[in-house]
Amino acid sequence: MQTSSLFSLDLKDLGKGLLVAVGGAVIAAIETSIKAGSFAINWPSIGSVALAAGLAYLGKNFFTPAKTVTPAQ
Repeated sequence: MQTSSLFSLDLKDLGKGLLVAVGGAVIAAIETSIKAGSFAINWPSIGSVALAAGLAYLGKNFFTPAKTVTPAQ
């Protein structure tokens, strides 16, 4: 399987970026709750972490050259 080429993104990259953003948001919510000592949701903080995580992943893929990936058997 070929990854996206240098300076481009494809739908797989966008989907994986969304997964990273959701995962970052979940981790931010858990961290906020642990620090507060109760289940507290700070939406602006969670949103900024999710946005930063998703953009960082997409930025990394945008500047990474294409590779051929073979699945493990």
